[in-house]
Amino acid sequence: MIKGGKSMPIIHVNLIEGRPPEKRKKLIENITETTVETLDAPRESVRVLVHEVPDSHWGIAGKSKK
Repeated sequence: MIKGGKSMPIIHVNLIEGRPPEKRKKLIENITETTVETLDAPRESVRVLVHEVPDSHWGIAGKSKK
């Protein structure tokens, strides 16, 4: 538990692989900032996990992307 009885936020993001590292870094920064502002969570408690999925493992409306 974090001070005040708040649990640490853990945010999972699934993306099709292929974005440059600087874009993932910026995404993590922005999600962290939004979480801190929205939940009044301490920055050091926020966890962001980015899962990159090959587009061959991605489906939309019942159809594989590839």
